[in-house]
Amino acid sequence: MNTILHIGLGSFHRAHQAVYLHHLRQLGDTSWSIVGGNIRGDMADTMAALAAQQGQYTLETVSPAGDRHYERITSIREVLPYDRSLGQLIAVGADDATRIISFTVTEAGYYLDSQHHLDLTHTDLRCDIEHGTRHTIYGAVGAILRERMQRGSGPVTLLTCDNLRSNGTRFRAGLLQFLMLRAEMPLRNWVEANTRSPCNMVDRITPRPSPEVAERVRAVTGWDDHAPVMGESFIQWVIEDDFIAGRPAWERVGAEMVASVHAHEEAKIRILNATHSCVAWAGTLKGLSFIHEDMAVPAIRQMAHDYVTNDVIPCLHTAEHPSPIDLAAYRDVVLDRFGNPHVRDTNQRVAMDGFSKVPGFIVPTLRECLARGASMDSTAMLPALFFTFLGRWHRGELAYDYQDGVMDREAAHAFFKSADPLSAFCGDPLLWGDLAGNPTLEAAIRAAERRVKAFLAG
Repeated sequence: MNTILHIGLGSFHRAHQAVYLHHLRQLGDTSWSIVGGNIRGDMADTMAALAAQQGQYTLETVSPAGDRHYERITSIREVLPYDRSLGQLIAVGADDATRIISFTVTEAGYYLDSQHHLDLTHTDLRCDIEHGTRHTIYGAVGAILRERMQRGSGPVTLLTCDNLRSNGTRFRAGLLQFLMLRAEMPLRNWVEANTRSPCNMVDRITPRPSPEVAERVRAVTGWDDHAPVMGESFIQWVIEDDFIAGRPAWERVGAEMVASVHAHEEAKIRILNATHSCVAWAGTLKGLSFIHEDMAVPAIRQMAHDYVTNDVIPCLHTAEHPSPIDLAAYRDVVLDRFGNPHVRDTNQRVAMDGFSKVPGFIVPTLRECLARGASMDSTAMLPALFFTFLGRWHRGELAYDYQDGVMDREAAHAFFKSADPLSAFCGDPLLWGDLAGNPTLEAAIRAAERRVKAFLAG
C-alpha cells in the first residue's frame, strides 16, 4: 500500500484532504492511505483520541440551509504519537512505501519574509539551522529526507496544503535555502533531483469543533467520538499535477488536477482569505463572536463587498490577463458562505496570524493598485481594521487571546508607544516589505482608519 505521510492532523486536514482520500477508498481504490503525526505537542488530547479510535473520526458538514450530514472518515491508517525527536515521523517518511509527504502548518509556519526568503529572526528556525533541532517544518522534512536519502528510498512528493501563495514553490525555496544554510549540499542536491513540490489551492471553512459537535455526533450516530470535526458543505481542491512518485486518483472524487493553480489561488487568497480576515477584525471590534454574526451587520458586509469589487476584481481581471473565473460570482458565493449561521466559525480563529495574513493576503492588491495609480481606498480598510484591532490587543481590551505565530509582541506593542502609532505600523517591514514607509500607502491607511472610527461610532 502507498502511504501519504501527513504532518499536522488538525481540523482542516481531517475535513479536507483526508476526506478526498476517504471518498476515493469508498470507490474501491484502497491503494493509498494516510499516516499522520505532528511536529509539535500541542494537540495531545486530539492525537490520543484519534490513536484510540484507530485514526477514525466523524465529519459533520452543514449547508447554509442547516442540513447536517455525518460521515465516518477512515482514510487515516495510523496516528503517530508525538515525541521531540520525531523518530516515528522520520521512520515513516523515509519508508519506501511513502510516496507523498503533505503538511498543514498554517501560513506562519513557513517563516518566509516578503521576498520569499527564510526569516531568520525566528528563534525556532535559527535553532533548527544552527543546532539541528526539529521545531519547524524545514527541520522536520529535512530530517525525513536525510534519512530517506541514506536509505535509498527513492523519490517523494512534498505537498504543501496551506493558504500560502505559490505554496509548493515557496516551500521548496525555503527548504533549499534551509539546507544550504546548514551546509548540507549533498542532501540539497538530492532534494532537487528526487522531489517535487506541486502548488495547490485548498478550500473549506473548518471551525474548531465545539463540544456540541461531539454531542450531535453521539445523538445521530450513537458513537462517542472524541475527535470529531465539522465544516461547511462547500469543498474545493485544485492541484498542480506534478508528482514524482505517483498519486491517488483524486480527480475521481472532485479534485481538479491542473497545469497551473495560479488563477484559482489568487482568487481564493484575495477574495476568500483576505475578506475572511476583514470580517473577523471588523466583527471583533463590534463586540461580536462569530463570522455569521459579522455578516449580518450591513456595514461589514458592504466593506467586504467593496474591497473585492472595487480593488481585487480590477487587479485579477484585466484586458491583458483575463481571469478564467467569474470573480463576481465567486465573491457572492464566498460572502454567502461566511453568512452560514450553522458553521459558527469564531472571530478568534479567523483573526489570528495577522502578521502573516497582511503581507500574504492584502499587500499584493495594495501593491498592484499603487502600480496602476488606482484607488486603494477599499483595500486600505483591511489593514486599518487590523491596526485598530492590534490597538485593542495592546491595551488588553480584546475579548479573547490573540495568537500570531510570527508577530514580535514587543515590536507590536512598540507601535502604540511611539509618537505616531499608525506611522510606526505602516513602517513595519514584516507587514509591508518594500512598501514599508510608502507615503501613499500610509495616507490611504490613515484615511481608512478615520473611516474605521466612524464605523465603530455608528
